[in-house]
Amino acid sequence: MILDASSTDGSSLGAGAEPSSIARAVATAESVLAQRFGSAIPLAEPEDLAGSGPAVVVRARVASSAFALPRTLVIKHYPGAATSDSFAREAASYQLFTALPPEDRVCPELLAHDGDKRVLVIDDLGRAPTLEDKLRGSDSRAAETALLSWARSLGRMHASTASREADFHALLRRLSGRSRSDGEAGYLDGEELVPLAAVAELPALLHDSFGVRTPDVVLDAVERAADSARSLSYRAFSPVDLWPDNNLITGAGVRFLDFEHGCIRNALADVAHLRVPFASSPQPLALPSGLSEAMTAAWRAEVVELWPALADDNLLSAYTLGAQLVLVWLSTWRELPRIAGTSRPGPASRAAALVTWWRDLSTRADRAGDDAVAEHAATVAGAFDMRFGPDLDLALYPAFR
Repeated sequence: MILDASSTDGSSLGAGAEPSSIARAVATAESVLAQRFGSAIPLAEPEDLAGSGPAVVVRARVASSAFALPRTLVIKHYPGAATSDSFAREAASYQLFTALPPEDRVCPELLAHDGDKRVLVIDDLGRAPTLEDKLRGSDSRAAETALLSWARSLGRMHASTASREADFHALLRRLSGRSRSDGEAGYLDGEELVPLAAVAELPALLHDSFGVRTPDVVLDAVERAADSARSLSYRAFSPVDLWPDNNLITGAGVRFLDFEHGCIRNALADVAHLRVPFASSPQPLALPSGLSEAMTAAWRAEVVELWPALADDNLLSAYTLGAQLVLVWLSTWRELPRIAGTSRPGPASRAAALVTWWRDLSTRADRAGDDAVAEHAATVAGAFDMRFGPDLDLALYPAFR
């Protein structure tokens, strides 16, 4: 979800929450703040931030306080028991980062929370533009700078949380009653079974719908990559929802916002999004040639001291190719049923994304000398283009057109 979409262009923030839900969120926040600080802290001028997830998200001004609080705060209130897991993950994530030194904190500070009331009160980072704003703007240099800053911040997040898996699980257990959910080793969205389901089901889908056979050697490669994704190596915190509108571009660098699916997993699952940009977001587009490599280098610079083996270009390339392979398979497994009846898809469509992602996978596998994966990926890209195209190619983000 979007915690704070920039309104610098005057556009609507979305449909928003009911006034009663906003009032309830503010009242709950005031109650939790009073308990936290031992004195009433009235809030005024609530502004609905129109979050797209399960939480009601509100900005409110601190009307008066004897404490050193920010001028405005952001409230995230999760109404109903069905939102308890999302709340627990978000609260545990913010607690994890708030315990870090300020220089290692790549998100807003958690000021107060309550597990029973399912509310978070966090520092308000204001109306800074999101990474999405930069990518959909008209300044290519600003967009490139923002992407490199995002990759560095992602690396700092991984480096600062790599040794804190036990801490995160302890926090999550305290908030949810579970120490480790079924999906804690998950790849895309916290479901550990998702990679296994994609590996098992996608070959039949490709064969039955497109006539593409998946060789055993390719299946073996995907299974190995999925196993690596669930391994104990290179584990660190991940927001999971790596969407450009979930990141604010501030004077102190990129700040991550949404942790409703936050978990500890193999960090290379996140790095795959540098090669398949924002694949899980609602409207992914393409980046210029060479920018993924620059972003990966920026990420590596932040983690190489912690994981010195990744200084080896060949090793990093092999790991990243495996992560890319799994992400493309997962994205295809998810998207094909949704676009099966698509007619005349455009250059910004999911069909164009799949064609482009498989084509790029083929190119990178070919460079790495993995002929079987390269040939299979090229065949899949061709079959998709024949069905949904012809000549589909995912459009660049507007800043790079």
